[in-house]
Amino acid sequence: MEYEAVMGLEVHAQLLTESKIFCGCSTKFGAPPNTHVCPVCLGMPGVLPVLNERVVEFTIRAGLATNCAVQPKSVWARKNYFYPDLPKDYQISQYELPICLDGWLYIQVEGQEKRRIGITRIHMEEDAGKLIHDPAQPVSYVDYNRTGVPLMELVSEPDLRTPAEAGAYLRALRDILVYLEVCDGNMEEGSFRCDANVSLRPVGQKELGTKAELKNMNSFRGVERALEYEIRRQRAILDEGGKVKQETRLWDPDQGKSFGMRGKEEAHDYRYMPDPDLLPLLVDEAWVERVRGELPELPEAKRARFMADYGLNDYDAGVLTSEPALAKYFEDVVNKGAKPKTSANWIQGELLGLMNEKGVPIPEFESTISAPTSAGLYKMIDDGSISGKMGKSVYVKMIETGKTAQEIVDEEGLQQVSDEGELEAMLQEIFAANPDEVEAFKGGKKKLMGFFVGQVMQKTKGQANPKLVNKLINKLLGG
Repeated sequence: MEYEAVMGLEVHAQLLTESKIFCGCSTKFGAPPNTHVCPVCLGMPGVLPVLNERVVEFTIRAGLATNCAVQPKSVWARKNYFYPDLPKDYQISQYELPICLDGWLYIQVEGQEKRRIGITRIHMEEDAGKLIHDPAQPVSYVDYNRTGVPLMELVSEPDLRTPAEAGAYLRALRDILVYLEVCDGNMEEGSFRCDANVSLRPVGQKELGTKAELKNMNSFRGVERALEYEIRRQRAILDEGGKVKQETRLWDPDQGKSFGMRGKEEAHDYRYMPDPDLLPLLVDEAWVERVRGELPELPEAKRARFMADYGLNDYDAGVLTSEPALAKYFEDVVNKGAKPKTSANWIQGELLGLMNEKGVPIPEFESTISAPTSAGLYKMIDDGSISGKMGKSVYVKMIETGKTAQEIVDEEGLQQVSDEGELEAMLQEIFAANPDEVEAFKGGKKKLMGFFVGQVMQKTKGQANPKLVNKLINKLLGG
């Protein structure tokens, strides 16, 4: 029997606030265990939560950017469950009345049409702590630094049909949140993480199958691999006449398998109740419209503009708009007079390669080689002052020394020979010294072009303009 996979994703995005959602403790990652805590986030008796307004504003921003309706009234709820890293034994969240409803975004898998994926809801909640397991003995420790860190949970509709679509949805959502500057999108640090609900049903059937939830996926490719495995697992069970168990499963990336963790909880298992310590949240239209007016240009719109304004293809525009700082760098370079295509090629090749090699983000890298400095190099390549091969060497020296391309070229005598008269005279000497090769070229042996170019490069110590040399050879020998 043929089956169709049905998937929905629950994304938790940690918000880029300096303090936690209900107290003033720092949200900074990587501090020593249990140093960013206070009586409020530790759930001590007699303390009261105070809502961080910035959390609400960031969530409104995300809701508007994903086409959600921002609700004028939302209510806080206590989600009750016991776990060692949850000090109050409940999590403050939103349930029946979340802040954002009924959104959507478009995704595109390579070679396929764009698809609209629904977003059921976005709500705010506090994060739990973190268990640290001792590898040497059967003991676990609890770090409460993360407890109370503000989260947005973004719940998609069950509109995804393939692991590739799930990956595309996550990338699109992450790009939006990073552009909004509400989340850094770092999956390795857990500030952008995802749970996936997966079920299979016979093709043509409308009723959903029994779903399993997958946890512990910390990369886009990890999510895709886990979904691929889960689809295979459920298909094998159904093909053998069995029934899929509704459960939560833990993905093990090293083994490439998932393992049953616990029975899948339903909403009633959490015994949601309105939080008596927090008033309903009221958001007026003026607040929403102010936030709407402050939204930046979002990734999809920026990609379309880069293609229209700069003549870039879809792939180049996608890479250059993958991070706001990278998109800005590209535009700054072009605004300084460099050609868009040359700039796109060099930024995607040399600049991103060096960034990855040195492990630094674009803002730090820009302090070493600024957009105007890069533009100077790209313009020299475009006008034939230096060759692309020379440009790579000059680029490295620019980073090492902080000098401009022109300074390095002048100091090292790297100026490309582009004088037609000088090159033509040089070629006539080469032709006179190699009559057999000239006749063979004229007779159709065009591979000898490389021989003649090599002779010119030898005479000019590699500084002749290769495009011009090719053009002159064809002109002089009738190629």
